[in-house]
Amino acid sequence: MARTETSTHCPYCALQCGMKLRPVTDGTVVEVVERTDFPVNRGALCGKGRTAPAVLSAGVRLTGPLVRGAASGELEPAGWDEALERIAEGLGGTRAEHGADAVGVFGGGGLTNEKAYALGKFARVVLGTSQIDYNGRFCMSSAAAAHQRAFGLDRGLPFPLEDIPRTGCVILVGSNLAETMPPALRYLTELRENGGRLIVIDPRRTRTAEQADLHLAPRPGTDLALALGMLHLVVAEGRVDEEFVRTRTSGWDEARAGAMAHWPELVERITGVPVPQLREAVEMFCGAGSGMVLTARGPEQQAKGTDTVGAWINFCLATGRAGRPLSGYGCLTGQGNGQGGREHGQKADQLPGYRKLTDPAARRHVAGVWGVDPDSLPGPGRSAYELLDALGRDVRSLLVMASNPVVSAPRAGHIEERLRSLDFLAVADVVLSETAALADVVLPVTQWAEETGTMTNLEGRVLLRQQAVTPPPGVRSDLEVLHALAGLLGHKKGFPADPEEVFDELRRASAGGPADYAGITYARIAEEDGVFWPCPDEEHAGTPRLFLERFATDDGLARFVPVVHRPAAEETDAAYPVVLTTGRVVSQYQSGAQTRRVDELNAAAPGPFVELHPRLAERIGVAEGDAVAVTSRRGRAVAPARITVAIRQDTVFMPFHWPGEGRANTLTNPALDPVSRMPEFKVCAVRVEAAG
Repeated sequence: MARTETSTHCPYCALQCGMKLRPVTDGTVVEVVERTDFPVNRGALCGKGRTAPAVLSAGVRLTGPLVRGAASGELEPAGWDEALERIAEGLGGTRAEHGADAVGVFGGGGLTNEKAYALGKFARVVLGTSQIDYNGRFCMSSAAAAHQRAFGLDRGLPFPLEDIPRTGCVILVGSNLAETMPPALRYLTELRENGGRLIVIDPRRTRTAEQADLHLAPRPGTDLALALGMLHLVVAEGRVDEEFVRTRTSGWDEARAGAMAHWPELVERITGVPVPQLREAVEMFCGAGSGMVLTARGPEQQAKGTDTVGAWINFCLATGRAGRPLSGYGCLTGQGNGQGGREHGQKADQLPGYRKLTDPAARRHVAGVWGVDPDSLPGPGRSAYELLDALGRDVRSLLVMASNPVVSAPRAGHIEERLRSLDFLAVADVVLSETAALADVVLPVTQWAEETGTMTNLEGRVLLRQQAVTPPPGVRSDLEVLHALAGLLGHKKGFPADPEEVFDELRRASAGGPADYAGITYARIAEEDGVFWPCPDEEHAGTPRLFLERFATDDGLARFVPVVHRPAAEETDAAYPVVLTTGRVVSQYQSGAQTRRVDELNAAAPGPFVELHPRLAERIGVAEGDAVAVTSRRGRAVAPARITVAIRQDTVFMPFHWPGEGRANTLTNPALDPVSRMPEFKVCAVRVEAAG
């Protein structure tokens, strides 16, 4: 039964918009009420946020455990004791027979900080496995790696969103905020109202691009060349901030040499962006007194994503647009807890507090909090795609929490086969996702409105979601699941089910680390509308703005990293002459596991489509709504045509929210960035034809 009106946050993207939940009718359901006092969204909500309570309904969510029947081969209702024992036997049996690293754990960027922390601890302490990663690897890992290389610290935005309307110029690279984070579009609107300029870089003329003063439409996969070409012009036109470069950076000479090899005419040939537009963009950005470059999945989800983001950081550093008020580079994190999810231990190479798993001091600190021998902690494991690719071979059993890789992973048909080949698969989720449908055991877990926990939004603001609704009797929290499984596997202590108790331990584990939460408490978060990390003690005010005095490197200087353009991992040819790029639509979210169960959202976005230019449509003989077949070297997808001049003639776009024959990720290329291990979702070569 619902309680009184409760302040909380949206369950979807990394804005983590504030909202209130109010009981209606008999108190068994709630409605969303605007929360105008929360500074991030100031009451605004998109359709997904407004309709979020629909997923709380017993008709769409899981309300009891399921186990696969030995005789029927189908998922059947079961009690909690049976389900948990089956999981303990499955994971424990694999570990005993094949070793700890034969057991894998795959987490999600939607898990609260408490659950992400507990999941990482469970993998390393209870299972003893190195094989843990999460779907946030598919989100902003390239930006995180570039942040680390240049600044010594990774936080999506080094400044609060409220600074964006006050800067002079924003370059938005590969982001369609109007559809992915609609409440954030107001920041760009206010920017222009204040006299600032907006440049949008996207191969499609999206709803966001329509708001821009200048829209550049490069060929997918060429963002790195574009950034280098603009930096070349900064140097050639004498726009380098020499004083900033001399006093606050290192490595400029090497980075400048790389940029000078990318003269404007060459960049035009690579990207398709005319030289006059390149010059106009540089003039617009450098002519403003301050500026920001914001990237999203477009430049990041590439096999050269880390270098691409690095090139944009170099551009910011060379122009003195970093480490200063109202200026800097930032990444627009996608998933709800994509930031906090990787900070506290479910990423393959990290320990809580954003500590490195290979750092002996970090291992000693965290092991001390956990009460274990540092030498007992496993080393780094496989990245997300590599872990999924190893299923059924090196990794024989898998525990999945809050992720749906059957739809969201690249080369998804192959990953579905790997999941089916496992000796044992357990999934804990809110709904029966496509991945859960393959499992041997499915556990129904609480969701956003039914539990308390913290999230860290794209600004690095740690927020508190508060329980507003009592979950159904057959549902338990992920923390309760981990507590029970740890006990069955011989660890009776160390895995509390109370979220605040877990958070207090997380604070101790993160203390002194790059992502220091030691001074953040539930009470402070509630009183202050969130607290920005790092926050080393309870007297500290938090850190809304990073790098104003020094960067987080050993010498306090930002590092230029020399980069050069290279082709996509898979270029077009005669057999596959068109480029596919993928993304989201406003009424669905990620793999669609939750939003595809909401009638209002399905009415607005009922299924997949192929967006293509009229000339390409004419060439292959299809009209609006006709079935189009898109084929890559990995598979074939079919969806209705959506014909528009808003896309390049050499490019098609597909949203990735749906399973089945319209599954976009059947086609995508799992080629990995050598640093971030990000797959190349955003560009692959395809053949496009009438479905016939």
